[in-house]
Amino acid sequence: MREVFVIGVNMTKFGKLPDRSMKSLAREAVDGALNDAGITKETLQGAAVGNAKWGIFGGQEEIRGQVVLRAMGIGGIPIINVENACASASTAFHVIWAMIAGGVYDVGLALGMEQHSPYDPIKVLESAIIGTDVEESLKVIERVQGDVTGSRAIFVDIYARAAKDHMAKYGTTQRQMAAVASKNHFHSTLNPYCQYRKPFTIEEVLQSREVIYPITLYMCTSYSDGAAAAILCSADYARKLGISKPVKILSSALRSGRDRKEDEEPIEKLAAYQAYEMAGLGPEDIDVAEVHDASAFAEIGLIEALGLCPEGEGGPFSEAGHTKLGGKKPVNVSGGLESKGHPIGATGLGQLAEIVWQLRGEAGERQVENARTGLTQNGGGMVYITGPLEEAAINVHILQRVEKL
Repeated sequence: MREVFVIGVNMTKFGKLPDRSMKSLAREAVDGALNDAGITKETLQGAAVGNAKWGIFGGQEEIRGQVVLRAMGIGGIPIINVENACASASTAFHVIWAMIAGGVYDVGLALGMEQHSPYDPIKVLESAIIGTDVEESLKVIERVQGDVTGSRAIFVDIYARAAKDHMAKYGTTQRQMAAVASKNHFHSTLNPYCQYRKPFTIEEVLQSREVIYPITLYMCTSYSDGAAAAILCSADYARKLGISKPVKILSSALRSGRDRKEDEEPIEKLAAYQAYEMAGLGPEDIDVAEVHDASAFAEIGLIEALGLCPEGEGGPFSEAGHTKLGGKKPVNVSGGLESKGHPIGATGLGQLAEIVWQLRGEAGERQVENARTGLTQNGGGMVYITGPLEEAAINVHILQRVEKL
């Protein structure tokens, strides 16, 4: 396979943006990524566009990528529409990486986009069930929902169930989850792209409204609007452009959930193992990571699955401050999904933009010192009927700054 580089990234601010259209969000992200790369739209040889909810809420199905890209004058090239739940954007990135690594394109665009705020918020929350097997949805609900009061996405119940299992097995505490949330809310104050930019102490997180034990409101992500984009290219193309701060994609691992047995490794670990093996690195080599913290507990489970701390020690590791900016393993210095927001079809590329900025030394106040190698983990959907919890799609990417091409 050929070496592949990221030469341009951009994202809109994430948040409640009801006055914006999907086309305008996409245009802002793409124009910025093209400018960052120093190329024009006419040079693109292919594109992959990630989105999850435009069809169910806005009625735009089948040709979402063609619709938004044509509006900005991009057409006549292969455009691949990607729908992979919350992993849609990182899957679009994986598709373009694979096309360039395989020699099909020399340069391509990955775009992710989503809107939630123009639509009924209750219906938005209820729509989360479509990220499971809808024919088996009643079984999913029966299995994970104890307290059914209040309106919330089914995934909060799934995370709560997983958190309680982790607490029983390893002694993880609700306070440790609150420490994760407090850390991410602090990071958000350093990132102008975040939906929420207010710090909360551990006590304030614990005292916020209980959604379902042990998860409180300030431990949760929020559905939001936004778009993010990346320009990828081959090494030869990057040399031709004279890129001054090349960021190499060392690995791109995409795995899908299955009916997992109790003694089998979860998909999060399998994707991580694959990414590390492809990159020729291990968890000890990661300087900064962005993970899919749709809840504070999710971050605890994921840093364990990724090997950033030992299994069962994610809670104490986080509470000790090791994942905070300046700590041993900075995680979600962007603010994470909890603060930055979660525009489902754009989230993964928002993570990748953050890591590229970190590796290029362009992250401002939240810059991780001497960051050379970064990782993103983005998951989507859930296969969770009879076996252990299993996400439907997982992407793990490892990127590294190189001094010259």
